[in-house]
Amino acid sequence: MAVTKAQIATEKEGKKKNVSLFWKIYALGVGFIILMFLLAAWEVFGDLPDHTVLENPQTELATEIVTADGKPLGSFYNDNRKPVKFDDLPTHLIDALVSTEDERFWDHSGIDGYGTTRAVAYLGTAGGASTITQQLAKLYFTDQASSNTFERLIQKMREWIITSRLEQQYTKQEIITQYLNEFDFIFQAIGIRSASNIYFNKEPIQLSVSESAVLVAMLKNPRQFNPHREISKEKSLNRRNQVFFQMVRNGKMTEAVKDSLSAIPIKIDYTSADHNEGMGTYFRENLRSWLTDWAKEKINPETDKPYNLYNDGLKINVTIDYRMQKMAEEAVYAHMERLQAEFDHQMTRNKTAPFTDLTDSQIENTMKSAMKRSVRWREMKRKGIAETAIIKSFSIKTDMTIFDWKADYRERDTIMTPMDSIRYYKQFLHTGMMSLEPQTGHVKAWVGGINHKHFKYDHVELSKRQAGSTFKPFLYSTAIDLLHYSPCKEYSDGEYTIAAGKHGNTNDWTPKDSNGDYGNIMTLQEALAKSKNTISARLMDEVGPQPVVDRVGQLGIDIENMDVVPSLALGTADVSLYQMVAAYGVFANGGIYNKPVLVTSIEDKNGTVIYQYIPESKDVMNPETAYVTVNLMEGVTRIGSGARLRGTWAINDPFYKEVITDYPYDFKNDIAGKTGTTQNNSDGWFMGMVPNLVTGVWVGGDDRAVHFARTKYGQGATMALPIWGSYMKRIYADETLDISKEPFKKPEDLSIETDCEAYQRSLGNDPLKDNSQPNDSSNELDMI
Repeated sequence: MAVTKAQIATEKEGKKKNVSLFWKIYALGVGFIILMFLLAAWEVFGDLPDHTVLENPQTELATEIVTADGKPLGSFYNDNRKPVKFDDLPTHLIDALVSTEDERFWDHSGIDGYGTTRAVAYLGTAGGASTITQQLAKLYFTDQASSNTFERLIQKMREWIITSRLEQQYTKQEIITQYLNEFDFIFQAIGIRSASNIYFNKEPIQLSVSESAVLVAMLKNPRQFNPHREISKEKSLNRRNQVFFQMVRNGKMTEAVKDSLSAIPIKIDYTSADHNEGMGTYFRENLRSWLTDWAKEKINPETDKPYNLYNDGLKINVTIDYRMQKMAEEAVYAHMERLQAEFDHQMTRNKTAPFTDLTDSQIENTMKSAMKRSVRWREMKRKGIAETAIIKSFSIKTDMTIFDWKADYRERDTIMTPMDSIRYYKQFLHTGMMSLEPQTGHVKAWVGGINHKHFKYDHVELSKRQAGSTFKPFLYSTAIDLLHYSPCKEYSDGEYTIAAGKHGNTNDWTPKDSNGDYGNIMTLQEALAKSKNTISARLMDEVGPQPVVDRVGQLGIDIENMDVVPSLALGTADVSLYQMVAAYGVFANGGIYNKPVLVTSIEDKNGTVIYQYIPESKDVMNPETAYVTVNLMEGVTRIGSGARLRGTWAINDPFYKEVITDYPYDFKNDIAGKTGTTQNNSDGWFMGMVPNLVTGVWVGGDDRAVHFARTKYGQGATMALPIWGSYMKRIYADETLDISKEPFKKPEDLSIETDCEAYQRSLGNDPLKDNSQPNDSSNELDMI
């Protein structure tokens, strides 16, 4: 049928109306969008961040701890964010970021028109439209994406407006820097610097191309593409390789390099930022306490309030050497795991394990006391729960995670009663270790225990235990100072009594030597090396306990509650490892005491130094006395209980293979030291020195009734010395540390003879033939 002109005219009119309607709807849509943007800009839908907020986004900045060798040791934070400057970001990281997240970043003004059009046309299936600037706006000012379509539209408009303002106020480099500083890579890794520290134990500038690609890959979804999570490792690898592909596509990498890097597996060096994990946990906790006190008195000029340790972005420069701390922790964990296995094996034959020498009633009282000191007891008490109900709860089995040397990550899940868990934890041997540079007082390593998560108590500074024979050098140095004694002076080691009423004694005091071998003539050096209690008693009678206490106080040890009695000669006083190491530092430093230093300086978030440490030094001992005392202690490692540091004679002995970690040490250089073992083997000590490093180690149970039954295992030479030996073996393997192997410096005007042959000639005697042999007896007992 023929189409009439009227029909054609009607059809044309209809098309015009449709076109007109389309443009009206389009105009209304565009107008609506413009209106919505205007309303958003006019803050009808809520306040937009003002100019000041955009210039100074309110982000919390973590306080970072930086070691003496420039390594991150940990952070204090609410959010573990540590800002980095653009110049500190490697070029390949920027290239990977832009190539993967926003190819036209350098060309657009915040909104990518091409990407937006593509996203709308393909409903998001051909790639997203969000630019790096938009992602930054979202990170700063959108807490949670709304599930409501209209609200989400409003959020998007606000983000676009903020994006435009960001582009107006910041350079492209600043936008990239802010984005990478703000992004949460999870596992307390907020910002690229924290992520670099945590996942690769590096600063961002040190990242390789592959490592940068791994972190950029995480920007899409930090949990789904996380290289640390076992479930997402393969996805992380594939996503990293996709980043390589994008870099090739954008001319930032060649095809050959891509193929080469894609074939390499991801290698991470994960370092947890958790306060209970990672390096230097006990040191960090001690540092937190010090910083909290310091911050109370220091006002932040930006806030007119005291500095906040958790969000003011401070930088704490500490004396710890990251390499030495790592070596110290490795040495501690290696030995303590082995020692604990031996202790557990021996306890299988002990019906009262882990306690020794306690009656059933004493054990019951010990357990009740521990129960009432537990966190569980305190929390239930605080909630007002009746005591009978609390006690009953300690007998009900419950799920818990406990420490276990043999388990993965040293902990395992189990079911036991809280009371059983208390007894379980009682069985563990603990340790404290501190290493100090005596010339400066700088603390180089600090290990306060075996696991901070499960054992919070710090055995470096908080714990005080009987020092045993490690106290004897204080007595000997007093005798050298007051009586001008030579290390070659001879004494008989026969039994010796200080009568009741003398030097504050209430009863006669006659100390014993464990081996019962008396009637020998020996030098003071040999007496200290073999830890002869009888000769220590003679010296104490000659100088008196008060001068010894005075000397100890001068060396920085707390003497407030120290009993001024002759038994001090055998180390009956409770002392901290922290103070003992500082005191021994005086001997190595020619008589000069340096107060231990933990923090050298503190910087604010802008790099301005707001605290600078002022050394606290004082002369407390004649250099001659210090050197002669060191000479005495050198005998300990040549012919005494520390001789196992030098020889290899017992290399095939099963005892050494199973218990003495990393034996043989075979040190050839001059080493001064002293072992210590207290009553019933409750405490084992070793203090060891080379000219520029003093290190002390203590090992024992938290409860003094938890100890080895035999001195062969419970002595300081077995419990503590192997940690020192293992640590120093690692130290000397790293020549960059520059730890001395030289002799101790001899004073130019030394008037005390330390050469025993010359000393005998000065007395008109023939030099005695030295028949001394290394005394590595397993029957050492340094204090009775």
